[in-house]
Amino acid sequence: MRSPLMRRLGLSTVLAVALAVFGLAPAASADPAAAELTFATDGATTTPGGTVNLSMTITNNKTYDIWFMYQTIDPTWLTTQRPDLKYGFTGCALATAAGSVPCAGTGPADLGANYGTTVPPGQSRTVTLTLQVAADSGCNGNIGFYSYFYAEFSDSTSISGGPVYTPETRVLCA
Repeated sequence: MRSPLMRRLGLSTVLAVALAVFGLAPAASADPAAAELTFATDGATTTPGGTVNLSMTITNNKTYDIWFMYQTIDPTWLTTQRPDLKYGFTGCALATAAGSVPCAGTGPADLGANYGTTVPPGQSRTVTLTLQVAADSGCNGNIGFYSYFYAEFSDSTSISGGPVYTPETRVLCA
């Protein structure tokens, strides 16, 4: 005698195969992230006393405005292992249609406010931090950072992301 369990499993299998063959099965979606944070630098190397501009761009891939943004930035573990590397953020600017405007909150503070939210759907905002390497800094080491971010949208949803890593800057001896 056949088990009722075997009949149910057989029926489920046949149904799943039929749905897959006729394209009615749920497909895995590849939705883009609601918000994406990317980094770029204007140079891969510098010397003691030099500067590098670190640009951070938030892109709103959602169909609602970004109303609020919070972001941190911290040195990577390898960067902290080189106490001879001396550096700091000395400037911050938000790119606007009218040119760059100064912003505040450099360092591991709330960088999100610097993006000039609200960020409309499909648009991006770029903030550039100036990384100053001290004249008495050590050489032949890499300086890198990582960031976490949190964004809230006008539809009352939110997204968290990170860590997002910056390109590393190599401090070369002249």
